[in-house]
Order: sequence, then C-alpha cells, then structure tokens
Amino acid sequence: MSLLPARVCAVLGPTNTGKTHYAIERMLAHRTGVIGLPLRLLAREVYDRIVAIRGPSVVALVTGEERIVPSRVQYWVCTVEAMPQGLGCDFVAIDEVQLCADLERGYVFTDRVLHMRGQAETLFLGSDTIRGAISQLIPKVEHIRRERFSELSYTGPKKISRIAARSAIVGFSVDNVYAIAELLRRQKGGAAVVMGALSPRTRNAQVELYQNGDVDYLVATDAIGMGLNLDIKHVAFSSLAKFDGRKMRNLMPNELAQIAGRAGRHLNSGTFGVTGEAQSLEPEVVTAIEEHRFTPLKKLQWRNSALEFGSLAGLLESLSANTDDRILTRTRQAEDHRTLQALAANPEIEARVRDGQSVRLLWDVCQLPDFRQVSFSEHVSIVTRLFEFLHQDGVIAEGWLADRVARIDKSHGDIDALSKRLAYVRTWTYVAQRKGWVANESYWREETRAVEDRLSDALHAALTQRFVDRRTSVLMRRLKQKESLVAEVNDKGEVIVEGEFVGKLSGFRFQLDKNASEQEAKTLRTAAVQALLPEFKLRSDRFYNAPDTEFGFTEQGGLMWGEHAVGKLVAGADALSPMVEPFVDEEAGADVVEKVRRRLTHFINRKIEAAFEPLIALSKDDAVTGLAKGLAFRLVESLGVIPRSVVAEDVKALDQDSRGLLRKHGVRFGQYTLFQQLMLKPAPTRLRLVLWSLQEGLDEFPEAPPPGLVTIPAVVDAPKGYYPRAGYRLAGERAIRIDMLERLADLIRAHDVRGGFEAVADMLSITGMTLDQFADLMGGLGYHAERGERDKVKTVTPDATPAEEPKEVDAAEGTDEQAAEKVEEKPEEKTAATDAKSDSEEEKPDAAAPEDPEIEVFYVFKWIPRKRPDQQGRSHAKAQKGRGKGKKPPQAPRKHTKAPPKKDKPIDPDNPFAALMALKEKG
Repeated sequence: MSLLPARVCAVLGPTNTGKTHYAIERMLAHRTGVIGLPLRLLAREVYDRIVAIRGPSVVALVTGEERIVPSRVQYWVCTVEAMPQGLGCDFVAIDEVQLCADLERGYVFTDRVLHMRGQAETLFLGSDTIRGAISQLIPKVEHIRRERFSELSYTGPKKISRIAARSAIVGFSVDNVYAIAELLRRQKGGAAVVMGALSPRTRNAQVELYQNGDVDYLVATDAIGMGLNLDIKHVAFSSLAKFDGRKMRNLMPNELAQIAGRAGRHLNSGTFGVTGEAQSLEPEVVTAIEEHRFTPLKKLQWRNSALEFGSLAGLLESLSANTDDRILTRTRQAEDHRTLQALAANPEIEARVRDGQSVRLLWDVCQLPDFRQVSFSEHVSIVTRLFEFLHQDGVIAEGWLADRVARIDKSHGDIDALSKRLAYVRTWTYVAQRKGWVANESYWREETRAVEDRLSDALHAALTQRFVDRRTSVLMRRLKQKESLVAEVNDKGEVIVEGEFVGKLSGFRFQLDKNASEQEAKTLRTAAVQALLPEFKLRSDRFYNAPDTEFGFTEQGGLMWGEHAVGKLVAGADALSPMVEPFVDEEAGADVVEKVRRRLTHFINRKIEAAFEPLIALSKDDAVTGLAKGLAFRLVESLGVIPRSVVAEDVKALDQDSRGLLRKHGVRFGQYTLFQQLMLKPAPTRLRLVLWSLQEGLDEFPEAPPPGLVTIPAVVDAPKGYYPRAGYRLAGERAIRIDMLERLADLIRAHDVRGGFEAVADMLSITGMTLDQFADLMGGLGYHAERGERDKVKTVTPDATPAEEPKEVDAAEGTDEQAAEKVEEKPEEKTAATDAKSDSEEEKPDAAAPEDPEIEVFYVFKWIPRKRPDQQGRSHAKAQKGRGKGKKPPQAPRKHTKAPPKKDKPIDPDNPFAALMALKEKG
C-alpha cells in the first residue's frame, strides 16, 4: 500500500454524469497532470479536447501504438496500461476504475489505483459498484456522488425496421455487427460502424458519419460503453451475451447499464431496449438499470507488480505470487505471462537469458499485445524473433521490419482484408513506439503511423461503401425535414446536392446518375429537381443575356449553348421562319421554358437575317414588280438557288429592265442555275440545308459539303433537291459547284459544241480535275465524249494570248442578249504541248538518234441534244443504221471542216447553247 497523498477522491456515479469532464477541469487547474483512460479511442478523444483548450505544445498522448510527446509537455493523456511511472505530476486521474474487476485487464487498473498518486490530487472515476472496494483499499478516500443528468427508461423489444432514428444497435461479434449494418442500409439508408478493433482514425470517421447526420443509425460493439459521448437517443441490444475470450456468458446488469447509459446525453432523456434475437430483459434487471442500483464489487483482480528480474525462474515465480488482501484476488494468467512461459520452455531462449538485463528485456518483449489474434503459437513466434534481434543486435533489423511493414501497406481489398492488415500494423506500430527497439525511431514511428492512417482511411471508405447509401440517406433526411436543398453545378455539369453527386445538368435538362438503382432513382430525381429550381432560374437569366456568339446550330437542326443542346428547330410557315422547340425540364417552370424559347428565337432570326440578307432585301424591294416579282418570290422560296430549267419560261418572258432590277440584287442568270453569289458562301449554304430539310420533313438532314471544294463526290442516297441547296450540280460521279459550272460554261461557249471540241487547260484548271474525270463530268452535263490517242506534237506553241473576257450569256435569248456582269478570269497557263516542248529542249540527246513517238490521250466533246418523245423512234432507227460504221478518232494535226449549210431547225429549248449554234450555222 502507498502513503495517502494530499487528496484522493473517488468520483462515482452512473453514466452521463460528467465525470470525465470534471476530471479534465481538475487536471487543467494544476500545473501538471496525467489521466489514464480505458480505451485508445477514448484517450484520443480526451487528447483532442485538451489540445483544443491548451494547444498541442503542452499535451502528450501515449498509448501502446501511439506516442506524441512534445518537448514542453505538462499534461499526459494515456491508456491505463501506458501510464508512465514516476512522473511526479501534481494531478493523477484514472477513469472507469470499476474495470479493476475485469478478468482480462483488471489487474492493471488495480495496480494503478494502488500505486499511482498525484502530488496534489488523485481522482478515481467510475461506477458506484466499486465504492466499497476502494474504501477498503484506501480507508481515507474522499467520495463524491454524481447523479445522472437525464432519465433512462426501458421501451421493450422492437424490430430493427421500427427502431427510431438516432439509435445505436449493439452487437457482440463482428458478423453480428455487419449483418445489422447491412440490413439498415437496405431499410434505412445505412449505418455507421464502431468497434474496439478500429483505429482511432477509422472510428472517428465513422462516428462523424453519425454525428453530422449522414446516417441516423450506429451499429457498435460494447466499445461505445466506455465514455464515448455520442448523440444517441436509444440503445437497442441485439444480444445479451458475449464471448469474453474464453467462453460465452450473459452480460451482467451493470455491464448492460454501462452500454445503455450512452442513450440520452446531458439533459436529454434516453431509452434502451432489445431487438433481433435478444430476449426481453427481466423486470429486476430493467429496474436496476433505470435506478442505477447494482451489486457491489466484492473482488478486484490483482497481480504482483514487485517482479523479480534476477532470473527467469524468479520472474515466473513472482508473477504467480498470491496476495493476502481479502478484497484482491490473483488474476488468471494474462497473455504476457503465458507468452513468457512459452518462451521459457524454449531451450535457445533459456540459454540466452542468463542475467537480469536479459530477463527484463524478455519480459518487455512478452508484453507485446496479440493484436493479430491469429493463434497463440503465431504470436509466440513473433515475440521470439523480436527478442532474438534485440538480444543479439540491440535493435530490430531494419530490412526485416521494412519487409513486414511493406507486406501490409496495401489499401485495396474488402473490409476483412483491410481489418486484418490494420490489426497487423498495430504490432509494428507498438514496436516502433518502444524506446530503443529500432535504430531510427522517429522514421519508423512516422512510417507505421502513415501506413495505419492509409489503412484506416481505406477501411472507413470500405465500411461506408458497404453499409452506407450515403447519397440516398442524406437526401431522404433533407426531404423529410423539408429543408431547402443546396445544389452546386460544377464546370463539368455535374450536379452536387448536399455534397452528393446525383447526375448532370446539360443545358436545362437534368440527367440522373446512370449508376443509380431503381430504389434510388425516385429520391435522387426528387431531391435534384427541388434543389435545382434556383439554378434553373439563375441559368435562364444567364442564358437570356448571353451574346449570340455563345449559341450555334447543328446540321441536324439542333440549337446549342456552348456544348449543351438547349433546343431544336422545327418547320414554320415558310423556310425563312422556322420555329423553336426548347429542351427544358418541365419542373423548371413555364417561365424558364418561355425565356429559353424567346432567346433561341431571337438568335435564329438574327442568324437568318445575317446569312440571307441579300435574299431578304430582294423580297422586300417594292421596285421589283410583275414577272420579276414572281421570279424573285420563287428564288426566295428556294433560298437563293434555283435550277434554270425550273423557271425557264419565266426567265424567257423577262424584259431587260426586269433583269436589270434582279441583277442589282446580285441575281445571276446562269446557263444552268439562277442564284445569288453571296448565297453560295459556306455559312448561308449550311443554314440553307437545315432550313430546306425542315420544310421537306426529312428525318435525317444531309450535311453541307466542306467549304472551298470545286467538286465533290456524289452523295449516296441524297434526297431530291439536295444538290442545288448545297450549291452544286450533279454531273456524272461528281457534283460541281454552281458558280464554277457557270465559268466553265463561259469557256465552252467559245467552242463548236456541235462539231466537237477538246478541253483546254483553263477548263481543267477551273474544275481541278484530270482529263478522265473531266470527261465524266461533261458526260453528266449532256455531252458525248469520244476518247482517242495520237502522237504528241513537239512543236513550240506560241504563248496563248489572253482570251476575250467571257461574258454571261442568256442561252434562251441567244447572242443578242449579253449579261451585265463579267466572269472572273483565271491566269493564263501554258498548254501541255508547250510544257512538253520545253522539257524536250532541255533534255536534247547528244546523238540524233530517232525517238519513239510519245502518245497522248485526248477527248472530243459534242453536245447531244435530249430527244423529244416524237423524235425517239427516228433517232433509234438512225442509230441502228449507223451501227458498224466505226470512225477512227482524228489524228494530230487535226483540221476542222465547216458543216455544210442546213435548213433552219427549231431551236432546242433544252440546249443552253442552241441559240448560239443557230446563229453560227447561219453565217
């Protein structure tokens, strides 16, 4: 027995009496102090509270696996086993002293009660059941009785599905805890999990889930009974028995009260009951718990602390010593005692332990807790290896330790795998905290702590993922409480409601998370729409005030705001007056829908006005009247491009004044097409195809050709009318741009289209084609192409003189009517013959040896008028008569003979050159 210090006080009472809070206040009233707590989890909680008051520079935390000791430490927060001896602090407190009767750890608490004293004050905190035992051990001890702040009442059995929110359900095995948590996830949105085996970091993260309201249920072991202060209204026992390390036994009433007392904190009353397979509590047990009356403790666990280190046999004998104190009973063999006996039976160990220093070292190593709980032999094997390192080398080999730590530094796997690794790393964390066991103490303390933190975070994530449908739980709670939900939409369009991802907002349409289950979908959508109402209004304001540069349209008629589809075009009264169908969720409200519709209508109207400005100006010109007005109407109706064959009669009937009015608006009377030149630019062409497709009711809109191309390949399954709206005319296997076709027609006009002509360089240059491709194009335009071969002439061809500037000619009126505008002329190019001649001159052979003639391919093109129905029979007979009279293609140099005079024939209305040829034949 130790001498009575200045003041020794036992502060006893039930749970929720503020005993721990009182002890912290008393310790901080002294200059120095140390407090011992039953759990590492509780030690960390108290450490954090004191640090918040006094700062980290004066507060130490010492447990078996964690050691934070600043240089100017004044206050020590420890587990009872780790309380340092001989500090001489002014204040000492030991919490939960009723654990002196615990069969596993009781002897440690008893030893601290007997031998640890503060220089000025000592406090023992615990249950009333230990009052008599403490009075016998310390006769002059002062007693302070503290009453519970709130009432605790029994509510009987309830199904888990009927247990109210803010409840804790207690199980006494890992499997039982996991099964309950899984059930709560399905029925209530999830639960937090708290077990003694969790690291403080994992436990705190799980408790935070419960405390901040992410989940309304807590599933725990009896670890919550040791001073963990949680906001719990009800405690339900799923079982009334537990395995105490050796056998299954029923919990005593005082043990049930310790756990049930977690319900109702401070002034809030709490309730307790049973659930699952647990039987209803007996009336006398209920009364004892509600009135806090329990059988006093009669025996406290004890083990001799005056150990003999002179020899191994002496140490074993001192550990088995008995006590003559009637209230103390020698504890059963503890784990460290059993481990020492196992190592003492090893001849190699016995041979090493020959002096007191070796005996003390062996005892220190044997006190390593069996965190792994794999098997006793496995634990003995690790302790043996550690002792061999320390006895032989003085420290544990770094390579060996690094290998063990690296094996478990893996953050993947399921809950069981992570829990095992976390238990394993506690062994190496304990080793690193022991002074002198490793060479680089600070490194290994930080490294093992970092591994534990990583595993703790991974385990918390795994527990949360398995047992918490956090998203649904949070949103259901907010909806139930009718609180306004806060939505955030990030730059990726992701919708975050109350910190949870629920889907994406694309424009004004909400897209639910694809991974959401059917059970989640309704809750998520309801929460998202409610939370997004303010966002819809703010977004519609931004949308309405956005400049036109932020909007666009697709070739399928979609309307875009940046990368978001916000509507589509639908057919209106005419091609230039399309309507808008906005893409807005119905829940956004009619005001938002109408605002989006108006803004998109403004955008597309301005787009049409800009792209078709010349066309719109033509339609509004009051000076254009009569036949010109009708032709203008048809041109506007065709969006600025119309084949000449469609309006041939109207064009023929126009007088020169009417033509002049139309030309002032940029209308070109081409031989194949009537068009406005500006309407062939890429922007009007792209929009024209969209508007035309709308009016035609096409399911899939054809795309606009790439800008800048003179010819394009024929489009497979192109809808009727596509090519003129695209600004092209189909001719053979390719289509040629309308304006370039008219330039080609100007060049052809200078040749004898009936007698036949060859393509010149300018023709190929305009089209950008090879000769064979050009032949196919001419065939598509109604010309017959005769292919021939000849010797290439190697005579110098004088430079071509500039051709007379081609003029637009109205084919229907003949040469008497010349166009008012000039056709842009290409730069002159040398003929192929000139190039060949130049090359031959540069490469003259030394000897005048004869050369093989070079062969060139050429085509002769002739206009083939389309036959009228009454002429088809005669044409067929002539073809049969002339069959077999093959003609050889003309050879160079080639002479053209003028056709003999013929009688006047009716002008072919389908031939754009008919009038010109008729005049040539006359003279």
